Amino acid sequence: MATHRYCDGIARRDFLKVGALSGVGLGLSDYLGLAKANAAAGSRAKSAIYIRLAGGPSHMDTFDMKPDAPDSHRGEFSEIATNTPGIRISEHLPKLAKCADKYTILRGVSHSLAAHRLGAEYLMTGNRPLPSLKYPTYGAVVSKELGAPRDIPSSVAIPKGATAPTGFLGLEYGPFETGSSPKAGQPMKIRGLSLSNGLTLADIDRRNNLVKRYDTAFGSFAGEDKVLSGMDEFSQKAYEMMRSSRTREAFDLTRESPAISGLFGDEGFSQSCLLATRLVESGVRLVSVQLGGWDTHRDNFTRLKDNNLPNLDDGLAGLFRALEAKRLLESTAVFVTGEFGRTPKINQRGGRDHYPRAMFCLLAGGGMEGGQVIGASDARGEGPRDRVITPDDVAATFYHSLGIDHTKEYHTPTGRPVMIVRHGKPIPELV
Repeated sequence: MATHRYCDGIARRDFLKVGALSGVGLGLSDYLGLAKANAAAGSRAKSAIYIRLAGGPSHMDTFDMKPDAPDSHRGEFSEIATNTPGIRISEHLPKLAKCADKYTILRGVSHSLAAHRLGAEYLMTGNRPLPSLKYPTYGAVVSKELGAPRDIPSSVAIPKGATAPTGFLGLEYGPFETGSSPKAGQPMKIRGLSLSNGLTLADIDRRNNLVKRYDTAFGSFAGEDKVLSGMDEFSQKAYEMMRSSRTREAFDLTRESPAISGLFGDEGFSQSCLLATRLVESGVRLVSVQLGGWDTHRDNFTRLKDNNLPNLDDGLAGLFRALEAKRLLESTAVFVTGEFGRTPKINQRGGRDHYPRAMFCLLAGGGMEGGQVIGASDARGEGPRDRVITPDDVAATFYHSLGIDHTKEYHTPTGRPVMIVRHGKPIPELV
């Protein structure tokens, strides 16, 4: 997947731990993100997929078309009917039009943060950013509340997570990052999960047993050092993941049936969505997938038509159909969003600029009824027509689908009580 730019002396333990782990491409720091295994709370959804459209997609050229708006606003694209009466979306999303009954469109979602970083923080946490506090993203909260089997990461980011994904919760709830996007028809090599340099599982077992022998001999020293003890725990988790056939198979797209893999295109985003279905099927609690390139200050229509919309259409439609085919849609909550929308009025460079006053979000699965449009923007797409839906409301709804009480309080390292979502209420039509 292409990178898109926005406008804006060796100790004993060092030798043994790093020798045992880095030899297979697996560093301890990579596993500080493995979640602790907690008992899962009862909920309709067991897992979630969060799709970030980085850069801010234009609502008026995707899921909130304005065919009657003036030329200065309307844009070049036409709208098409979907398989759900009354719902019409962009002509460049034909596959998503055929499965509109699987998801709900939220229109007129509104906030006031027009900077990429701040807007992204808001939409990835459900809380308006504060200078004094870093809120945890959805993956961190889901990891803490639901956990996962010890040999499976509770949260996976494809290809990478947010800049500060865990906020005040701490590194142990961070995502396992793939570091790259999968390629069609090829086994995916993940640092730490793929054997390299001729190593075998037997080699890894011998090294792990050696580490355990030395840990026994030097255990009294480790007991006095919390950092070393923590490293031991994380390295053991790393070892268990490495040994897990379930984990290795989940990341191997070549094991997917042709009937499922055939639902997806060959591009990186589409293959990432395919991987996401395999990961939630294996027990991963939350998978985040990123599709960039939506910061269209110039050539908005060409970029959307030739690249962004076909990629989104292939991947997201494939995701919905694959989850349904695997009977996972009801047990998997899906949330699709950018950080804001884009200006209804087209600029002089044929682009649209940052615009948080009106945007769209998509929600699906997890007991949430599809085939709906909730909320609306005005005739020119400039703001909510009457009902205001905030990112806080969307977050509360998303958590509700996972059986997580969004009003639950956590405590920061300084003892400050903070609710998971400070403001916002679940959207009635989806609960």
